[in-house]
Amino acid sequence: MNFDFTQSHFALFALPPTFALDRAQLDARYKALQSDYHPDRFASHDDATRRMSLQIATRVNEAYQTLKSPLARGRYLLTLAGVDTEEETNTAMPMDFLMAQMEWREAIADTKTGRSVDALEALNRDLAAETDALTLELGALIDVDRDYPAAAMAVRKLRFLEKLHEEIGDAIEAVLF
Repeated sequence: MNFDFTQSHFALFALPPTFALDRAQLDARYKALQSDYHPDRFASHDDATRRMSLQIATRVNEAYQTLKSPLARGRYLLTLAGVDTEEETNTAMPMDFLMAQMEWREAIADTKTGRSVDALEALNRDLAAETDALTLELGALIDVDRDYPAAAMAVRKLRFLEKLHEEIGDAIEAVLF
């Protein structure tokens, strides 16, 4: 069994290393790789071959999960470019973004207190629209502008929005149950 564990996720899926990708091609290649390397195909082989197929299948799954998620894909592309997004250490954000985060959190708390699932779902839709716009911006920063410091900031912002999405989900669950 021949497999190059050093190849990028993009090389593994025979895709160009860009933020914009053909999701149908990614999905089709994923299914083909899963078919080729799924551990069940190697159940009757020796231990080393079974372990290798498991390692390859795991790598394929990890690569697929990374590439199908815009946030993870952006983070991965920045890593390939040698850029650390500093998500854990750099929490500095533009003041207008921080103010918007405070407003989102207040709206979530107020809506949760009001026990309105409809209002929480409306907040979630608004947040999804903001996330979509920032995701488009991230793609342009990486693929078009090649402005990696700004792209790293966009990744950090998207991480904040992801946390807000989780808070809204938790609030909906708290109201329902």
